[in-house]
Amino acid sequence: MTRNALPSSRRASALWVVLLTLASAGTTLVLACATPFAALAALAATRMRTRDGFALIALAWLASQLIGFCVLDYPRDPLTFTWGAAMLTAALAAVAAARWGARANPSPLVSLATAFGTGFVAYKAALVAWSLVLGGVHTALSPYWALRQFGREALILAGLMLAYQALVRLGVPAPRRTSAPTAA
Repeated sequence: MTRNALPSSRRASALWVVLLTLASAGTTLVLACATPFAALAALAATRMRTRDGFALIALAWLASQLIGFCVLDYPRDPLTFTWGAAMLTAALAAVAAARWGARANPSPLVSLATAFGTGFVAYKAALVAWSLVLGGVHTALSPYWALRQFGREALILAGLMLAYQALVRLGVPAPRRTSAPTAA
């Protein structure tokens, strides 16, 4: 990479972190507290550098919390704040798991699907662990809610990928990924 390409690459990564955070915030507003952390983790794992993926998740989480407390009127109590922290740790676990899942697959489509699956499982597992402490195990373990969330996030991931590909084709620079295949 040339010296001049480095700042351009950083700007492209920052642009995609912002674009995906805004898309996530829109999803949170439209679906009332349904931030697609597993979908974002899969995109981050297959399209971004590690630090950019974690930054995306942290910013998406922050946007979700701001929308929740300022627009959706979340309760302002210790349990709600603790669940917010739990969601952040679960979302960060999703990125780590998605990166692990994505690296084993040479096919971009299989890599994305594996990243999504491993990210989703890690996210749900972390929330189940938190629910053992905070309460809500019945909801965290509910097959109905898990399948509904999985389907919703899979559709969001498909929409985000279509938007990603369209924007790249229109000339928006793709973020750089250093270790796994990114073609698709």
